[in-house]
Amino acid sequence: MSDHIKKEFLDRLEDTRVGILSAGSARAVPMSHYFDDDDPSATLWFITAKQTDLSKAAGAGTPGTFIVSSTDESLHARVEGTLSVSNDPAKLDDIWNKVAEAWFEGGKQDPDIQLLRFDPREAEVWLTGGSLKFLYEIAKAQLTDSTPDVGEHAVITF
Repeated sequence: MSDHIKKEFLDRLEDTRVGILSAGSARAVPMSHYFDDDDPSATLWFITAKQTDLSKAAGAGTPGTFIVSSTDESLHARVEGTLSVSNDPAKLDDIWNKVAEAWFEGGKQDPDIQLLRFDPREAEVWLTGGSLKFLYEIAKAQLTDSTPDVGEHAVITF
């Protein structure tokens, strides 16, 4: 595995605000993720309500999947790992923002807030030049009878 691809994945993940999270028997739903790209374990954090399917499904090491695709189509990834409930008030303080506040009437003190921790184990990642680069590569391949260069693909372990 290339360290370059892992670093590029984390850089692009930081610029991508939403993905689809599933775990255990919980249905897959869109969720905003938060993380520190300097953290080598790349732990992802999510803020949800205690009564959501994800919150109820999250246990100690519940298998989970996070699927993410950037709006410019330069990142596509499927991240496998484990989802668990966290009661870390310092981490909630660290990631709390106006978007999260919009979901909870009581703000950061709302008793319904549940912090979820996703510890990635492996990610299959596709890094591309984006949709315009993809179209260019397809057109070039048609004209030159060659294979398009659609970017890099790798499996990353954490």
